[in-house]
Amino acid sequence: MHIHILGICGTFMGGIAAIARELGHRVTGSDRNVYPPMSTQLENMGIEINQDDDLTQLEPAPDLVIIGNAMSRGHPLVEAVLNARLPYTSGPAWLGEQVLRHKWVLAVAGTHGKTTTASMLAHILQSADMQPGFLIGGVLPVFGCSARLTESPFFIIEADEYDTAFFDKRSKFVHYYPDTLALNNLEFDHADIFPDLAAIQRQFHHLVRTVPGTGCVLAPADDSALQEVLREGCWSELQWLNEAKQGWSLSQSSPDGCAFNVNFKGELKGRVEWALLGQHNMANALMAIAAAQHAGVPATMAVQALNTFAAPKRRLELYAEVAGIKVYDDFAHHPTAMQSTLQGLRAHVGQQLILAVIEPGSNTMRQGVHKATLAPALKLADQVYAYDNGRLEWSLQDISEHLQQPWHISGAVDELVQMIARQAASGCHVLLMSNSSFGGLREKLQATLIQMHGDMDAK
Repeated sequence: MHIHILGICGTFMGGIAAIARELGHRVTGSDRNVYPPMSTQLENMGIEINQDDDLTQLEPAPDLVIIGNAMSRGHPLVEAVLNARLPYTSGPAWLGEQVLRHKWVLAVAGTHGKTTTASMLAHILQSADMQPGFLIGGVLPVFGCSARLTESPFFIIEADEYDTAFFDKRSKFVHYYPDTLALNNLEFDHADIFPDLAAIQRQFHHLVRTVPGTGCVLAPADDSALQEVLREGCWSELQWLNEAKQGWSLSQSSPDGCAFNVNFKGELKGRVEWALLGQHNMANALMAIAAAQHAGVPATMAVQALNTFAAPKRRLELYAEVAGIKVYDDFAHHPTAMQSTLQGLRAHVGQQLILAVIEPGSNTMRQGVHKATLAPALKLADQVYAYDNGRLEWSLQDISEHLQQPWHISGAVDELVQMIARQAASGCHVLLMSNSSFGGLREKLQATLIQMHGDMDAK
């Protein structure tokens, strides 16, 4: 079958392309933003990529068109598909019907930590020689990819609450048929498609309704928004996290999150000692261990596996080290995630200088929904630098009066790089937090630091 994918270069749709190729289909696609590394990965798999303004790519007509959720009515290719009455579907629906219906699905949902928790799960199941398939929103270092299909009955999916397609406004995750459902946490986000938290909770309860009675739902006992979701009904086994007597819990943790004990129903299952930082990563680990046990991996084995876990790219990743200046790259774009990342780094480095660099780039941040909580989330940084990409519907100056530390704003990446580089010195930690390309700031900062301070120590 010839499958053509519109919007193929996103992480999720690129993963769909890889899985379709592994199933033996001929796969082609198009996108507006065709550039490495995704374009290179797809081309290495023999997948032809077109620019998204080329209507000839639909001639001869493919057997099926998979349309990404970034595509909307009015786009020439979408209109051409509809006018020609070509068979089409969404990525989540295709994956659910063609792959996930036949698998034991471990789905990880929540506002924060989906990629990291799903990556931990993949690492645990791989360590247990279960050879899981997966589709995750980040490149896993040990696998070198973000998606794969195997003969294993187990498949791990990062279950996103964003909408499915222009013709299906339900959340992606309602298509996934999970047997093991990990609910990390729940806060208001995606203000571009959800009017309020209640609308997101409704979608989460739709997800809970899809879990079979033989399945398991895992949720933190201290998350009030998820508590409300589950009070609407749960028809599967329910296991609680952060519940010392009857569920999963942590103990004897180090302040920076580099070491902690894992307990189930009050019984010690082992101790994790790893390179990851932060309370949020300890919570992610606990969820992954609990989900893995439901799939048949003893908790003691899962704990042992996490001692060798390497985080996916852009999760407090040490991007560069120049003359004793460490530059970290992190995907945090919600105030809660920023605060958690800063807490972990601060606990690890003590009183050493931390320069936080942010780009409020998400749709929710752009609309100013989190404006009131942004300054408190950054309080552990010694200085804050903000890239104003010109797309905000509010002014970054609005939060200046709420910050206690020095605060620098610029709409020019080169100017921001010079500001940061002049302040950075040996023993300093520069934390870059953005869910986008950051206008090339990462690469420019590394080059400028090398120019100003000397050769790169490590990367």
